[in-house]
Amino acid sequence: MLLAAVLGGLFIASFLLTGAIRRFALRGGMLDFPVSRSLHEEAKPVGGGAVIAVLFLAYAGAYYLQGSVPSREFLALAGGALVALVGLFDDLWKLSLGWRMPAQFAAAIWAVSWVGGAPSIDFYFFALGESLLLDALAVLALVWLLNLYNFMDGIDGLAASELVFVSVLGFMIGVSADDVVLGLLSAGFGALALGFLAWNWPPARIFMGDAGSNFIGFGLGVLALLSMLHGSMTVWTWFLLLGVFVSDATVTLVRRIVRGDRWYEGHCCHAYQHAVVRLGSHRRVTLAILALNCLWLAPLAWGTVIRPQWGMPLALAGLAPLVLLSLRLGAGVPDAKAQAAGVPATEQGR
Repeated sequence: MLLAAVLGGLFIASFLLTGAIRRFALRGGMLDFPVSRSLHEEAKPVGGGAVIAVLFLAYAGAYYLQGSVPSREFLALAGGALVALVGLFDDLWKLSLGWRMPAQFAAAIWAVSWVGGAPSIDFYFFALGESLLLDALAVLALVWLLNLYNFMDGIDGLAASELVFVSVLGFMIGVSADDVVLGLLSAGFGALALGFLAWNWPPARIFMGDAGSNFIGFGLGVLALLSMLHGSMTVWTWFLLLGVFVSDATVTLVRRIVRGDRWYEGHCCHAYQHAVVRLGSHRRVTLAILALNCLWLAPLAWGTVIRPQWGMPLALAGLAPLVLLSLRLGAGVPDAKAQAAGVPATEQGR
């Protein structure tokens, strides 16, 4: 009952503070203006995701003080404060990669160091044991995930609804595996995401911004590390939970590199963005991805919890169709909308 009351309070706080940020952004001109490559037609307030970052860290901090979240694990999560702060500065002043990447790597190194390094990974035929190499891969994975989440925050409701999905599954797995930290933190993330989603559901009245999307990606990455260290989930479970995001963003990046595009610049080449152009609806695409998550990825992810030794085969089986779907939709190929407007591929953006 106490947890339910706390989660209800988080939802209300997230909803009210997001509304307050929206009003402040409208008055202060903190707006995301559409350009020729945009999938939105009017300027919208940005920065609402900062509410999720602040409230989540406060929530995790409260449970740290209460004794439910170990100090090392809370400190690892606290690295997200730097990620959110740099993301907020980027929302306001559009920072260069030279400012963003060092901060992101610093936060990732901080997190991996505080959790004690990355746990071993079972590749079915062999296992990659704990090592400096695995720690370095964990740092790279954290940086990739926080940027990946930002890349996928390009249409109304998508990033927030994805967080709700992952949080619900994380809570269920945490409860079934008696992983208190995973259950508590997932529940908090989900409640905050729902409060924000009330404003961000299509048609969105406020955008998440880099402060929110980068923090969420980082936070989920740290949760993945913690759950792996606790033995409640494997890396393959997380690949499946984030399957749509991982497949779309990765296929898009690889394809753009192969094409010789400026892969580090903004674009409008993701599969989900192509889908919006084809369907003409943010809501339809967001609902379709939610359906994929619930009907395809969730059962497979649960299978990796029940039979962790089958994690890699299940992940490959789950992700392969998503990779093919991303290719079929044109991930990594210049957006038809932008091409029609005469925008070069290197100038296309979210």
